[in-house]
Amino acid sequence: MWGGYSVKDAPLYLRPRVDPPLAGLLGDVPFLHSLVDALGSPLNVLLPEVVAENAERFRSVHRRHHLAGRVYFAHKANRSSALVRRLAACDPAAVGIDVASLEELRHAVSCGFTGDRIMATGPKDAEFLWLAARLGATVNLDSPGELEQLAGIVRAYGLGKVDVLARLSGFEDGHAAGTRLLSRRSRFGTPVGEADALWEAVERYADAVELTGVAYHLDTTALEEKARALERCVLVMDECRARGLAPRAVDVGGGFGVGYVDDAGEWERWTTALSEAVLGVRPPLTWRGHGYGLRNEGGTVRGSAALYPAHRPVAGPDYLEELLARPTPVLGRSPATLLLEHLHDLYVEPGRALVDQCGLSLARVLDVRHTGDGRPLVRLGMNAGDVSLEEHGVLVDPVLLPRGGPVTEADDEPVGVHLVGNLCLEADLITRRLVFLPRLPRAGDLLAFVNTAGYAMDFHAHRAQRQPVARTVAAGREGGSWRWCLDEDYWPVSYPQGVPS
Repeated sequence: MWGGYSVKDAPLYLRPRVDPPLAGLLGDVPFLHSLVDALGSPLNVLLPEVVAENAERFRSVHRRHHLAGRVYFAHKANRSSALVRRLAACDPAAVGIDVASLEELRHAVSCGFTGDRIMATGPKDAEFLWLAARLGATVNLDSPGELEQLAGIVRAYGLGKVDVLARLSGFEDGHAAGTRLLSRRSRFGTPVGEADALWEAVERYADAVELTGVAYHLDTTALEEKARALERCVLVMDECRARGLAPRAVDVGGGFGVGYVDDAGEWERWTTALSEAVLGVRPPLTWRGHGYGLRNEGGTVRGSAALYPAHRPVAGPDYLEELLARPTPVLGRSPATLLLEHLHDLYVEPGRALVDQCGLSLARVLDVRHTGDGRPLVRLGMNAGDVSLEEHGVLVDPVLLPRGGPVTEADDEPVGVHLVGNLCLEADLITRRLVFLPRLPRAGDLLAFVNTAGYAMDFHAHRAQRQPVARTVAAGREGGSWRWCLDEDYWPVSYPQGVPS
C-alpha cells in the first residue's frame, strides 16, 4: 500500500530526464525556494545558455554533412525574451527565428533579430505580411492566395522583392514498386499535387516575390514519411528550375522531439499498466478512470493512447541526424547526399527540441487532503494552464523539493497522489494520472516540473479567476552560485553570464 493506494509491485514512476546544467539548478533546493518566496507560485526558471548550446548541436549536424543552412527557433514554443535574446546573439548566418504571428515578429525584432534572420510562418493576416515584407523577412507561404495577398502589399507600398518559401503537404509516393503511401492530411501547406498553381502565381508576381526554397509540413514523427517528403521537395525544386525559377533551400520544419522520461522501462511499465487499468485487471491509475484515449470494449482495449512518446532515445539533433542519413525511397540516396549534390541549403525549425532542458516550472504545495477512497489530493499554487504537459500528452513526474531539505530514507515511503490546481473548477487537474512521489508532500514544499520550456510553460497560461500567471526568470551559474534576473531584464551582454563566446 502506498498512501492508501494498492499497486501490484513498485510505484509506477515516470521520472524525468535531467541533464546538466538543469540538474545543478534542480539540486540547489534553497535557491529555488528563495525564488518562489520572492516571486510567488507558480514560477518559471529558464537557462538561456542551454538554448544556445542546443542550437550549436543542431548546427553540428549540418557541419558533419557539409551542409549550409540555418536553424530557426520556432518562437511559439516559448514566449521568453531571454531565450530569444540569447539566440539573437548567436552566429547570424547559423541561427534565425520562426515567427507565427504579428506579435511574435515584433518581439523577435525587439530582442535583436534583423529581418534577414526571420522566417514568417503560420496563418498570416495583412498586417503580419506587411511588417514581414517591410523588414525583409522570408515568408513561408501556405497557398497561392497568401502569395497573391503578399504580392499585392509589396506592389501597393513599393516594397522590395520578398524572399518566399512554398510550404507543401500531402506527399505521396507512387514511384516505389507496388506502393502508394499518402502522408496524414494537414490543414497547412499546399498539396504537392496542386503545386502548379503556386508556381504559376510565383511567375505571375515575379516583380514582388522570389522563390528561394520549398518547405514541408507533416503531422507525424515517422522518419520514413519525412525522408520521403524531403526527397520529393528536392525533386520539386528540379521542376521549379526547369521553369526558370531558382530555389536553393529545403525547409524540413520541426518535429524533432524531446525525451522527457529517463528510463525506458518505467515508460513501458506505465503504459502497460494503463491498458491493464482500462481493462479493470488492476486499480485505476487515473482520475475517474480516464483512459487517455483507450477504452474497454468487451474485455478488449480499443482506441489509441493520445500520449507523447515520453521516452525517446532518438530525439532533437540525433533525430535530424537519422533523417539525413536514411536512404530515400525513390532515388535510394540519403537526404544529406541529395542536398549536397544539388547544392541546397537545409533549414530546420525546432521548437520543443531547441528548448530541451532549458527550464523548469515551480509550484508551491498549498494543502494535502484525502478523498473518500483514501487517495491524496495535493493542491498546488498553479493551475493546469501554467504547466500544460498533459495538454500536449506529455506524462512525466515532478520532482519533490521539500521545504526543510532533501528527502531521506527515513522519510515516509512512496505515495501515489493526484495533483490539482488552484481554480474553482472540477477540470483543473495538473495531472489526470496518479503521480508517485518519494513521500507525501507537505504544505510549503515545492514541486518542480522539469523540462517545461517547450510549449508546457506558457502556451496555455491564462488569468482565469484572476489567478496570477507565472513570472519567468533567467538563471545562470557565476562562480560557485546561481544568479538570476527577471526574464524581461536579461540581455546576453550583461547578465548573468556576460558576452557569449
